[in-house]
Parts: sequence; C-alpha cells; structure tokens
Amino acid sequence: MTAQAPADALQVHDAGLARVLEAAMDSMAMEPGTTPRPATLAIVLETEGSTYARPGAAVLFTAEGHVGWLSGGCLEPEIERRARHAAASSHIGWIEIDTRDDSALFSGNAVGCRGRQRVVLLPLAAMPGCAAVFEAWLAGAGPLRLVLDVEGAVELSCAAQVSARRLAVDPVEWPQPPPHWTLQWPPPPRAVLLGAGPEAGPLQAHLRGLGWQVRVLEPRAAWRARCPANVKDARAEEVLSGPPVPDAVLVMHHNFELDLEALIQLAPTTTPFIGLLGPKRRREDLFALLSQPQRESLVVRLHSPVGLELGGRGPEAIALSIAAELQAWHHDPSLRRA
Repeated sequence: MTAQAPADALQVHDAGLARVLEAAMDSMAMEPGTTPRPATLAIVLETEGSTYARPGAAVLFTAEGHVGWLSGGCLEPEIERRARHAAASSHIGWIEIDTRDDSALFSGNAVGCRGRQRVVLLPLAAMPGCAAVFEAWLAGAGPLRLVLDVEGAVELSCAAQVSARRLAVDPVEWPQPPPHWTLQWPPPPRAVLLGAGPEAGPLQAHLRGLGWQVRVLEPRAAWRARCPANVKDARAEEVLSGPPVPDAVLVMHHNFELDLEALIQLAPTTTPFIGLLGPKRRREDLFALLSQPQRESLVVRLHSPVGLELGGRGPEAIALSIAAELQAWHHDPSLRRA
C-alpha cells in the first residue's frame, strides 16, 4: 500500500545524500539466504529556527556507526539509540529535537542552536526494493521521491523503481503533524575528470565528500598507477556515451594533445560546465587549433583556468580551488553562463 502524495513535493537541495545512500546499499548487500543487517535511515522532515540540518538531510545508522550528521555530533548518540529501536522493531520512529528553550542552552547535550528538527526513522530492512531505488537515483535515472504518512504508509521511488510498504508505526512525538510529507531530491551532481594527474585524487575526495558522483578517466597506464583514486581506462569519448550527461567535465591531462582531443569531443556535447586546467596562454594555444564552431560552442561553458583564487600552490590547493568553484556554480544559478 502506498502513501497518498500531495500535489507539491518539498524540493531538497544540498543534502549530501549520495554518500549516505551508498553506505545504505553497502549495509544491505548480503549473501542469498542471510538476514538483512539492521540499518535505519533518519531523514529530517521539518525544521524551525536555527538548526544544523535542513529538511531532507539524512543519516544512515548501522551497527558499525553512522554516515552523515544531523547535528555537530552532540545529538547523534541519542538518535542512534532510537534508530536501533526502529531497526529492531521494524517500526517507523519519530524524533522531535527542540532546542529553542533557554534551558536547552545549559543542558548536558547543549547544542547552542535555537531551533527544532522533526525526524523520521525508516527501518530499511523492512522495505524490500529500496536498494534498487537508491541505485537508480545514484545512477542518475531521475529524482528520488519519498512519500510518507503518519499511519505508516511509506513509498520510495526513482524512475521505474518503487519500494512501497505500510509499516507499523510508533506514535508521532509532536502535536498536530500533517497527514503526510513528500520530499524530492534531484539526482546527485556528476563530474568527470579527464586525466589522473596529481590533482585527481584530492579533487575526487573533495567532490565525493560534497555529494558529487565522480568518474576519473585516464588512457595512460602509468598515470593510472600513480593516482590513488578509482580510475577507468578510457578517453574523452566516454563522456559522450551517456545518459546521464555529466554536470561538469574537467580537462586535466597535463598533456596538450589529450586536452585538445578532449575539447574537440566536448564541443558538440551539452555538458554545462567544462573546466580546463592550466594558464590562460595554454588555453589560447589550444583554442587556436579548434574550428570557429568548436570555439563558439565551448567558450560559453568553459571555465579556464578552472578553480577559484583561494591562495596556495600544489595539488591539494588546486583541487580545493576547483571543488570550491564547482560547488558554488552548482548551487548558485547566477554563476551559470547563458
């Protein structure tokens, strides 16, 4: 039985959901015939005032610990205790975290915020099919949608994948809850790194920590061996084999011929952000070898030299500057070129 969805869903952005759902899929991976490992997904449904997390933020709780945060760390032990109960009972649980009262500032678990979060606890082992939904979302098949009501009907869906159940439910902890909630997360942003140079490893780590899905493509075996990231043996044409179309492609081979080849192949694509590593003079030399249509197609999407001016030198500083520009671009439409 599925929950009844209202007309409009709350659109969630910047929730860092990708790494949480990747961990959820790992926790549910098991050999045939074995018992699912207990795992609980905590999702913020509503907030009021100043809170660490916003609606749509999620944390996975397992026997090994948790992935994600709903506070600066002071509230997680109590949420984890409640999450274990939800997993063991296969009940949907609810938590209201209210720190608006003056006394909360001086309690043993004081967080220093004056706000309220209302959280649902979903026992994933009681929701067959949810791993396929998460996998579809992580692959970019479409938005992830949660429809939930106070009577225990819960539905997770992405494209053709649906997990819908009516579960036992604990009483909601706060007065006058709405009859249902609907939240929708857009697919995670996707970046392709062309080249496994010294910046690739720290850049991949930065972006994955921010919720991006990242692929590193490198045709040179020696360069793949030096990069600590998971690197695929491929050239730039791999970018054209979507869907989904990546949000960003970073051309960073440290090789003039490979970068030229990549720009030629990227010119007819619809990738909205193309970053080119290296100084302006190098970009000019590359553009001199492109046709006029190729230059016109690329220039409106090209960020060169890619990265914000944050200061510092070396691979780690460069990677940080690129991740900062990508994150700002992704969350601020005014930075997107027409």
